[in-house]
Amino acid sequence: MSETSQIKRTTEITIPVAEVQAETDRVVNSLQQKVRLQGFRPGKAPISIIRSRFKEDIRQEVVEKLVPKAFRARAEKEDWKVVGNPNVTDVHFHDNEDIHFKAEFEVMPEFELGEYRGLTVPYEEPVVNEEDVDKRIETLRDGRADYVNIDPRPIQDGDHAVVALKSTAGIDGEPVEQEEVMLHVGGEHTIAAYTEALRGREPGAEMDVEVEYPEDYGAEKLAGKKVTFHLTVKGLRKKELPELNDEFAQDLGDFQTVAELREEIRKTLVREREAVAQSEAKNKLVDQLVDAHSFEVPDAFIDRQIQANVESRLYELAGAGVDVNKLDLKWDEIRKAQGERAAREVKASILLDKIADREAIEVLNHEIDREVATIARRERQAIPTVRKTLEENGTLRRIAMQIRTNKVLNLLFEQSRKVASEAASS
Repeated sequence: MSETSQIKRTTEITIPVAEVQAETDRVVNSLQQKVRLQGFRPGKAPISIIRSRFKEDIRQEVVEKLVPKAFRARAEKEDWKVVGNPNVTDVHFHDNEDIHFKAEFEVMPEFELGEYRGLTVPYEEPVVNEEDVDKRIETLRDGRADYVNIDPRPIQDGDHAVVALKSTAGIDGEPVEQEEVMLHVGGEHTIAAYTEALRGREPGAEMDVEVEYPEDYGAEKLAGKKVTFHLTVKGLRKKELPELNDEFAQDLGDFQTVAELREEIRKTLVREREAVAQSEAKNKLVDQLVDAHSFEVPDAFIDRQIQANVESRLYELAGAGVDVNKLDLKWDEIRKAQGERAAREVKASILLDKIADREAIEVLNHEIDREVATIARRERQAIPTVRKTLEENGTLRRIAMQIRTNKVLNLLFEQSRKVASEAASS
């Protein structure tokens, strides 16, 4: 065996002729039972005819059976921690001879695990003030606002104009048409062209407006395009927020007073900000680990990580209404662009897995059960049904791996030395 790098190996393997002949006989006998040849009853065609007529098929099946088996046996004997599938080349297979072939493969990197306890990381406990609580309450009120009709008058900033719209130019295929859409005139999320066209108009007015949509606009059909719409103003509405009183608090949940609601909101904001701050700190700790360890990462793992990242992004795009089947994915370009990031992600995963082994971190059954139950509630399905599906598609194993990784990240954070951002950068 030869080493072409820290993790790349090349070996030559021989399969004894006796094993080759035994497997060939098995394949021939199997074919004899399955094939139908004119002039012979099923299973009665002469072996010599089977060998002659299906020679190439027989050779291919013998190779496909024996070569992987021989490689696995050698890898097990030599205790190679093989990653991915080997690249088999130079297969020599002649009648009444041994089979010889060459296999190129990758193995798990071997390295000494450096210090991972007591790492320094910038982190400060999040602070929630009264203004933060006020903003969250206003968001809750806004979500329960009523929009009431108001008498016709010229439209002003702050009004909600009810319009019918239809695209007349700039759209390929069927036009975009909506019978009733509400636009917040002058609102920060309203495209300025709409506000300018509607300001000062009254219900019953009609107009054409050209709207230029940003490249990252949520609707794919409109993103990055300049579209002309015909608008008809159908009415005006005013947003009325519910009064902030004890009754409002009671409608939101198990609260008796606004004071109780505010306290719960404060606790929720603290938990949310703690989760974000700790996640950022954990990412920094992982970056430190990756930077502190130098070892080669298997290409098979990098390719797998890139594939997972792309699939995750496609899932997000599909959820946003993008037809991912129409995307022209150039994998060579994707690999070149994402290779470095994927290599760091793989390296981090290997390091965290090694720490888990060192710390004997295990995943308990009840931890997996809890995750399965959460998914079952979200999907509104029975827990046994969900568990079976997760087992069959491999998700259950990934859940267990994620739980183990989270435990390692918690360990790193708990054992780290937290300092203020200014101290960490000085």
